[in-house]
Amino acid sequence: MSNRCLPAEWEPQAGVMLTWPHTKSDWQTRLSSIEPVFVNLAHEITKREKLLIVAFKLDHQKHIQNLLNKAGVNTDNVVFALCHSNDSWARDHAPISVVKNGQAQLLDFTFNGWGEKYPAELDNAITGELLKQGVFGATPVSSVGLVLEGGSIDSDGAGSLLLTSRSLLHPKRNPAMNRQQLERRLTELLGAKYFLWLEHGALSGDDTDGHIDMLARFTNTDTIVYQSCTETAYSFYSELNSMQSELEAFAQPDGEPYQLVALPWPSAQVNNKGNRLPASYANFLIINQAVLVPVYGDDADDIACKVIQSVFPDREIIPINCRPLIEQFGSLHCVTMQFPEGVDISGSPA
Repeated sequence: MSNRCLPAEWEPQAGVMLTWPHTKSDWQTRLSSIEPVFVNLAHEITKREKLLIVAFKLDHQKHIQNLLNKAGVNTDNVVFALCHSNDSWARDHAPISVVKNGQAQLLDFTFNGWGEKYPAELDNAITGELLKQGVFGATPVSSVGLVLEGGSIDSDGAGSLLLTSRSLLHPKRNPAMNRQQLERRLTELLGAKYFLWLEHGALSGDDTDGHIDMLARFTNTDTIVYQSCTETAYSFYSELNSMQSELEAFAQPDGEPYQLVALPWPSAQVNNKGNRLPASYANFLIINQAVLVPVYGDDADDIACKVIQSVFPDREIIPINCRPLIEQFGSLHCVTMQFPEGVDISGSPA
């Protein structure tokens, strides 16, 4: 029987993937504000590991190279690939890495625009295009006929998965599968043994149906950080407090409760139409030796960084201004996808 697991994000990494915003995406009118966020991410990631950048076409790649060079980014650690894309949410359209019998493998799940909410044909084809271009070298890549977004699951690396029923059991993702069937499939594909299903938890403006990476995250095998809510008038105040109660009731495989760590609640972030945006501190990215933390120009930013430092005492905590990102209803973790050590990232260098 094969030994298969979904690595935890804090395990050693080979690199991170970004799908860069472009004029054919919804970022068209906001490129001047969003590209500095991506440059900042590139700057921090390439200090510590490889960065795979998916550019729309060659002139887009040259534009990105110019931005990176001007910012002093370590382009020795940058690899480019050219793929048409609908959007920039790599967490949900990039391949998901598993380790089978000690060897890293990539799984190409189906991405259907978060339950057919948005066009996703180009995004869904990206992993196949990367494979054709030899970006992953000798790393095996398998196509999987299951709709699954990377932001909808969080792994402790030891067989436990955090996930939300509202997202994974959405009728327009895998309508023919019930919870038990989906668990069996995730056990086969990801080596999952324990499923921690949240029935509650939501953020205004989040159109993923409650991705777990906006709500609660493992920081080690016995600790979960979560986005708390202290704004009693917030539309999902009761949802988030019910989520906290569910987390308190979860048990580790040995029966012990999890250590829970609350993240502070940011003040209201709204767009120019007055719509509430999904600002979450749970949407951080763990990379080699560091944690990149989304911040929003809010008084709670410093508190969030200190809380995250407390659960990652040996890593550098790096705040990244993600206020422009949430204009499109996602944050830092949503635009990135990490690859564990053992994944070959060998496309065209910068």
